[in-house]
Amino acid sequence: MTKWPTPSDSRWASRLFRQARKAPDAETARGFSYFASLFEPTGVAVKVTERTNIKNHPERTVTDDAPDILLSGMVAHVGFVDDVMPFVIPLSYHYDAITPAKIYLHGSVRSRAINLLATGVPVCVTVTLTEGLVYSRKAMNHSINYRSVVLFGKGREVVDEARKFDLFDKMVRRYFPGREVGKHYDAPPSADLGATALVEVDIEEWNAKARHGGPTGPDDDKPDAPGSAGVVDLRGV
Repeated sequence: MTKWPTPSDSRWASRLFRQARKAPDAETARGFSYFASLFEPTGVAVKVTERTNIKNHPERTVTDDAPDILLSGMVAHVGFVDDVMPFVIPLSYHYDAITPAKIYLHGSVRSRAINLLATGVPVCVTVTLTEGLVYSRKAMNHSINYRSVVLFGKGREVVDEARKFDLFDKMVRRYFPGREVGKHYDAPPSADLGATALVEVDIEEWNAKARHGGPTGPDDDKPDAPGSAGVVDLRGV
């Protein structure tokens, strides 16, 4: 009887990613990449703990929106401690709903931060979508409409060249929908892949929070009150 691979059989992912890179056209490559992603381990289920439980304005908790926020975000702020000194750096990233318990960070192989993250140090990543500027008739009621995610995890370096190629291709298409390697830009040679480090972070816990709506000052719903109130919509900007 034939033994078919199972989704936990991660060695098949590497084989299929290599086939994707050798594919004669972009459509075939995408097919191999898709099936490869099905055999990637997705890690433990992401959870909410006391550390990520939202205490200030708990009614704004939107945990189930975390994947959508990560898919929509452009910049991740990555926090870690190096020799007792805290650092927070902005990085572009990749996130894929097929592997929802992972986020990918990249940078130069000479980057001290990337090399440290690859060792598995605890990391905190935040992604925020600013959707509106809220102005009120009262100073303290000015605010921002936003959606945000805070997550914790640990990283490791992705060393398989075929897998790096596939993930970078997906990252380009996430930021630039419709662009295809081989059609709109040249595939990265091995030297470029070797010069760029890719860190896979297993997300151990997360939570998401959002504010929507207008100002909430005591006179903000009174059109005849002095001053002005409203929202500057930043969605789509």
